[in-house]
Amino acid sequence: MSDGSATRLAGSARSRLRSLFGNPLLTLCLSSTVIVVVAGVLQVSFGSYDTTIGQAVDAILDPTVVTDPRWVLKFLLGEGLMRSLTGFRGELPELATTTLIVWDIRIPRVLVAILVGMNLAVSGAIFQAITRNELASPFILGVSSGAGLTILLTLVVFSGLTAFLPLIASVGGGIAFLLVYAIAWQNGTSPVRLVLAGVIVGTVFNSLQTGLFFFAQDIAVVQSAIQWTTGSLVGADWEQVRMILPWTIVAVLLALVSSRQLNVLLLGERTASSLGMSVEKVRFALSGVAVLAAAASIAAAGIVGFVGLIVPHMVRNAVGSDYRRLMIGCVFVGPALVVVADVGARLGLQVLTGSVGQVPVGIVTGLIGGPYFLYLMRRQQQLGEI
Repeated sequence: MSDGSATRLAGSARSRLRSLFGNPLLTLCLSSTVIVVVAGVLQVSFGSYDTTIGQAVDAILDPTVVTDPRWVLKFLLGEGLMRSLTGFRGELPELATTTLIVWDIRIPRVLVAILVGMNLAVSGAIFQAITRNELASPFILGVSSGAGLTILLTLVVFSGLTAFLPLIASVGGGIAFLLVYAIAWQNGTSPVRLVLAGVIVGTVFNSLQTGLFFFAQDIAVVQSAIQWTTGSLVGADWEQVRMILPWTIVAVLLALVSSRQLNVLLLGERTASSLGMSVEKVRFALSGVAVLAAAASIAAAGIVGFVGLIVPHMVRNAVGSDYRRLMIGCVFVGPALVVVADVGARLGLQVLTGSVGQVPVGIVTGLIGGPYFLYLMRRQQQLGEI
């Protein structure tokens, strides 16, 4: 090969690398993945059973688990379904103590955080598109308050149904949004009426939540209710991963496929109608996807605030308002935010005060979200309509 050819090849390679790393969406996705991996390793390294970061990494990559489909299926599907699918009737290979603790107890918490962040970010992005308002989120449109009310009602009045709390939370969120849609309906809906109806329903439901606390006689019930209504990943296990994973896959795939429709909705109702879109049907269907995603996260972790509100803003500032890129960015940035917040929730008190207690992850996301919105207010002259 001549020197000139080698020089041209090297120049071409450098050009491709520059274009690769100059892509804002790719950079955002890669950096978010790195954050998730680093924060996840840090998360599984701490607990009542002491492990170093190196030992945690070795446990995560333990060949006994990662190269044995039976262990992977057991964790993801449950032992009974694993045995039915594989026909395996013997005993699985014994795991080292560190590997068992990391895989059976600590990794599920990280996975639930990833799935919750993904769901809330996607849900918030959809709600912001269908209302054409940057301030829309599962909180604003009543989904979270409806779920919170049914959670409190179950814990305080129907305590015998606590085993079905995740399902009840999902149903409550869905009912709340249907109520919002019914209030907003007047020969069709509009983005403004949806937001106003969401504020009305959210205010009423939040007031009812506060009132229910006065009827709680058991302190343990109050603490459990607070944990649900502020969002917490304490005690997350593989059962919650199995519960949220199928709904996450469905919601995220539908959201990605619907990116074009979301872009059309951003053009306004008249333009969307002139392009042949049935605006009300599309808006209602996409709202259903957003409610499904939000309800799945609420069922697994309670009400984790601000994620559905601030993640679309972060991604929009990095890659623009095209939902084909924005939705992909949300799928990566949402998990990064929640995993980092959960590390802060678990280790924050230990670092600051030496206490081993934990705070709900929803408190940490709120502490992150508040200053970020203050930054947005100072930076943007017009904050609201997209």
